[in-house]
Amino acid sequence: MKTTNKTLRANMRLARAAWGPLSKIARQGLRELVKKYAFSVALGDIYFIDGAWFVSHAGLLRLARRCRCSGIQVFPVRELCEPAANRWVFKATAFKSPASRGFSGYGDADPTNTSAVLRGAEMRVAETRAVNRALRKAFGIGTSSIEELGRQKSTFEPPNKKSPELSGRNGFSTNQPRLRDKLCLLIRKYELDPTLVKLYAADFCGTEALRDASRDLVEAFISTLAEEAAKDRAALICKLNSYNQLEEVKS
Repeated sequence: MKTTNKTLRANMRLARAAWGPLSKIARQGLRELVKKYAFSVALGDIYFIDGAWFVSHAGLLRLARRCRCSGIQVFPVRELCEPAANRWVFKATAFKSPASRGFSGYGDADPTNTSAVLRGAEMRVAETRAVNRALRKAFGIGTSSIEELGRQKSTFEPPNKKSPELSGRNGFSTNQPRLRDKLCLLIRKYELDPTLVKLYAADFCGTEALRDASRDLVEAFISTLAEEAAKDRAALICKLNSYNQLEEVKS
């Protein structure tokens, strides 16, 4: 996916024409996105919003096609979905080759974290976000996708999302929004499986669901999870996977 200097200069010109003068950091970011992934400003693969680069769903799909991605599997996480409230959570797995174990990502959407123009299409938004996160993980792209932006304000400020991964009847509804948001941020930051985190939380707190635990227990769990993730994410992933194995044994 190497690109020529001519292509890079063309993308730089288009970017300046679209978004004005770019800082040194912004130019370096664009250079990396164009050289490493062959993204194109003209094709709408990338956008510059509030001083940051965002990759589009179309750009990620074109990248997957160029790299001959073997396939993408997408399905709703039914226990976290609330159709009546238009709250959806999807899981997507991207396979870079037929022998690949896959790279998974979760996408969530509800009326609180989608643009007004997409109201009523939350299910499609959640599916798109899941695919984007899976592809970004598969190809090692740290740049967020533009579809992950929530309510589109005139300044394009990213929203303070309330993720349905951690709310709702069967999720992490703790009736403590600030604690829930902290847990959301941890899961997003370290790309943890929300279902497995839910099982770990219930075990840690000794309750059937996290919403039944006391505030002190929830705070203790969040603090423990943050410490474990920062210290050794791989060990934490192994611990979370053990809960998945336990569930399989029970079933």
